[in-house]
Amino acid sequence: MRENKLHHSIDWSIVAIYLALLLFGWINIYAAVYDPEVKQSIFSMDYNSGKQLVWIFASGILIVFVLAVDFRIYEQYAFIIYGFLIFLLILVLFVGVEIAGSRSWFDLGVIGFPGARLQPAEFAKFGTALALSGYLNSTNKRADEPIVLIISFAILALPAALIILQGDTGSALVYSSLVLVLYREGFPGVILVVGVILVSFFVVTLFFREDSFDTFITSVAILGVVASLVSYLLVNKRKKIKVAVSVFVVTLMLIFMAFSMDYILVNILKPHQRARIEVLVDPYKDPKGSGWNVIQSKVAIGSGGFGGKGFLQGTQTKFDFVPEQSTDFIFCTVGEEYGWIGSMIIISLFTTLLFRVVALAERQKSRFARVYGYSVASIIFFHFTINIGMTIGLFPVIGIPLPYFSYGGSSLWSFTILLFILLKLDGHRSQVLAR
Repeated sequence: MRENKLHHSIDWSIVAIYLALLLFGWINIYAAVYDPEVKQSIFSMDYNSGKQLVWIFASGILIVFVLAVDFRIYEQYAFIIYGFLIFLLILVLFVGVEIAGSRSWFDLGVIGFPGARLQPAEFAKFGTALALSGYLNSTNKRADEPIVLIISFAILALPAALIILQGDTGSALVYSSLVLVLYREGFPGVILVVGVILVSFFVVTLFFREDSFDTFITSVAILGVVASLVSYLLVNKRKKIKVAVSVFVVTLMLIFMAFSMDYILVNILKPHQRARIEVLVDPYKDPKGSGWNVIQSKVAIGSGGFGGKGFLQGTQTKFDFVPEQSTDFIFCTVGEEYGWIGSMIIISLFTTLLFRVVALAERQKSRFARVYGYSVASIIFFHFTINIGMTIGLFPVIGIPLPYFSYGGSSLWSFTILLFILLKLDGHRSQVLAR
């Protein structure tokens, strides 16, 4: 394929979704900060909407650069890119500025960009995706091999640990989504099932901390024993004991988790982290404190009804009831002003984008491009699910943006690079050997 014919092989459906999200996001950033008494222009640089427009135009320059670079560069220099971004994560610990308790930002004002800041944790996402893809591509082993698992988890854990040191636990959790990539490459699916069970049980246990706890534990124990016996009776002869023992071990893990819940919440988690988890169960426990964001967010979305209140007509927005409404809680603006219809349009766009990204990943001939494609899907899925989930009270508030939608240059640029590297690799899939 000739380089000047790349535009013929680009997946334009993904580009169209990307542009739609940018446009709708920009309009909603304007709506989130709109003041009816001032009636500022959407292009005004005094407001987030004007600044976001600059980030959008800059993203166009990044896209041209990403598509212009030889596609082989991303594989050949994957670890160098990863290493450079790890260096930035370390550097920001020493020279970064602290915002909201997190030392995660470089202040670009000192080099001639007043008010501008850069968050390396955002860019480390595509660097980590490249490194994971590069490593898995360099080995012929499946992801269930012990050495492959150890190195893969080390690649993911290093940036996550550095980001936790910065005080930004929410961004660090994003890297856990890349574990999903390993399942496509041969990691046992049963471990994923057990993980989901443990996380779900963690949430359920929160509801029983102060009421009928003994009854709850007894019920779990009885169900575990029954499940073990049923498993022993139903599965084939060779696997009877193995399956029954596995079920029983999982039951013991669940009981241990239940008893250790209070210790984890009180002695391990920080006060603000504990408050976010407790708010997940009952936001009205602290309605004017840690529960405020979730309560007001649900009120804003619910008040939009089926068709919404209309563009710039959201009262929750105008009176600043929901904090961070142009960043972490921007979905509230969609729900209030466009209602169920607008919310479903955004959810449909993201869902379609994810399906298309997975489709692109599956049609790749190289393992590097396939793993990278699934990494892109995993990261976007995590952000999309958690961001919208926390605005409606399904997940704790961990402060991560909605991709291509929330206000912020670092987030927009990193997600743009993440997606268009995949489009570049996909555009040249016929030039690589299958693996």
